[in-house]
Amino acid sequence: MKVQGSDCSIVIKTARTEIDVPYSEETLREAVCLLQEEAAIEGSGICKAIRKSGGATGCIITPLTIGTAPVLLYLAMGFAENPVFVSGARNLYRYSLNLLPMEDTERFDLIQDRGGEQRRYEACRIKGFELRIMRGEAVKLKLDILGERSPKICQYNRSFVEKSAKNGFAERFYGDCVTYRINGQEYKNIYGITLVSKKEGGTKTEVWIKREAVRNTARENSSDLLNVIDELIISATLLRDRYEQRQFGSFWLTLKRLVLTSDETSINSTDTVIGPLRYYVSDTVTANVYIAGKEWLA
Repeated sequence: MKVQGSDCSIVIKTARTEIDVPYSEETLREAVCLLQEEAAIEGSGICKAIRKSGGATGCIITPLTIGTAPVLLYLAMGFAENPVFVSGARNLYRYSLNLLPMEDTERFDLIQDRGGEQRRYEACRIKGFELRIMRGEAVKLKLDILGERSPKICQYNRSFVEKSAKNGFAERFYGDCVTYRINGQEYKNIYGITLVSKKEGGTKTEVWIKREAVRNTARENSSDLLNVIDELIISATLLRDRYEQRQFGSFWLTLKRLVLTSDETSINSTDTVIGPLRYYVSDTVTANVYIAGKEWLA
């Protein structure tokens, strides 16, 4: 990515792998706080303060690709079960990911390169994430980063970044290739969803479902979605069909027990409009990802 004419990149390093993140926006920075000393009653009346580093803060917004989706979803969810070999494949494994109701998940390092200046943020974690899926757009994941250590100036070899792009790892997931199944039935009137999870002080997960709605004479707002959804399955695949059994280029999200909290739909015309429904996820959130090999995740 270029910012003000300079090449910029972000690399995530875990205990077992490192990936280049093709971000669209990032606000990663050092968190700074002040130790303030109030002015004395007598004297010049000047307040003094000492600058103190508070670690790292900010966010990364990145489109999910075939190479980054497994690792980024794992860091966002927090826990991965043991890999399961996919029968009929040569070297394909399925990982089941679970959203943990805790903040202390696996730590990782971030290497930020802004126009040649490289900084390393150590022992970072995810304090919340937002997954956005919309028709006509790339599937994007926003990661809220929190770190306890100050960044350090480092030297990083960019050959890995260039190699990952050449290997086709930048192939992206798009909202046009996503299907939605509610209680076993596929719904084609869903325009997109936004899954938001915050892990500070206990995990709270909500999902905004944007669906096509029309005005109904019997009700002010017509919706064929239930107030309580037992199961929502979101399946994302790639456009191309060159991967082994089409499973390597795909991932699934399963949300259990969704309760409607608000309907933001406002229909002032007889035509079809996009109306958002806000649900609270009162049960589990899981995901399935596929990896060629079993050494990438936990």
